[in-house]
Amino acid sequence: MKLAPAAFAASLALGLVAGAAHAADAKPAMEKCYGVALAGHNDCAAGAGTSCAGTQKTDYQGNAWKQVKAGTCVTIKTPKGNGSLTPRTS
Repeated sequence: MKLAPAAFAASLALGLVAGAAHAADAKPAMEKCYGVALAGHNDCAAGAGTSCAGTQKTDYQGNAWKQVKAGTCVTIKTPKGNGSLTPRTS
């Protein structure tokens, strides 16, 4: 009977370790952020003249987007202003 508490403790510890490992594998929520990508580094569909990833022609193109961690887009500063959650014309 003395093994039961030890087995329970070991089982509990393994469960906690597995839960922590699973949490570490979880990916953060992401969002599209327009106007922050450098030329050729957009993630996809940057509007007229581009078809998908890596096709934008100019730095900080307003209709080109990059995936960023959710909640950080509008805090990203560029020479053309902060990132935007919606496409820009500039």
